[in-house]
Amino acid sequence: MTAPDAPAQPADADPPTDTDPKTTKTPQAADPADGAVRGLPLPHLLLDLIADGRWRHPGDEALAAALPWFADPVELLPDVAAVRRQSASLDDLSGEELGPLFRQARGSAADRPVELPWLDAEQAVLIAVARTAGDDTALALDYRTDPADPRVVGSDIWTNPQEYTWRVAAPSFTAFATALGLLEPDGPATRGRGEPRSPGAGAATAPGHP
Repeated sequence: MTAPDAPAQPADADPPTDTDPKTTKTPQAADPADGAVRGLPLPHLLLDLIADGRWRHPGDEALAAALPWFADPVELLPDVAAVRRQSASLDDLSGEELGPLFRQARGSAADRPVELPWLDAEQAVLIAVARTAGDDTALALDYRTDPADPRVVGSDIWTNPQEYTWRVAAPSFTAFATALGLLEPDGPATRGRGEPRSPGAGAATAPGHP
């Protein structure tokens, strides 16, 4: 996985001129399905952070503190569309050929519960991917613990270079966002070592790696 495409920007439109209450349309409430990815509902907190513009890279130092085993930088997927686009790769990664290599399986096809250090691809959604192409790293929401506030797990290719594993980064998404300082009033105050590239700086790929 590499950093995603920039989210699509809405087309410019002229402001409405019809203010007649009989013809002016009332904004409709968002469809709850808009916040679901691969049939899994994204945490309300994540959706709120995206809507408020607070779901942004907190700096490499903050991520390093939260993910001490990570040796390569990652980028947070900026919006629901990017989460959907990158998470689609989990279906390929959990197949018979790549599944054992990247420790991913499909719970519905397994003869026993899929537990860490394996990722159940049917109960996961990617929320961050490698900044640099070829790093093959990612962070995912793991719904095996809580469908409303899932834990966050990360890939680990450094502790044992001979074995790709998944491990807990935070017991819940709320705890993860708190650790990164995203719930503070002003969000991340500064960035850490090196300014991360804009989410649009790298093209999304379907490399067959998380």
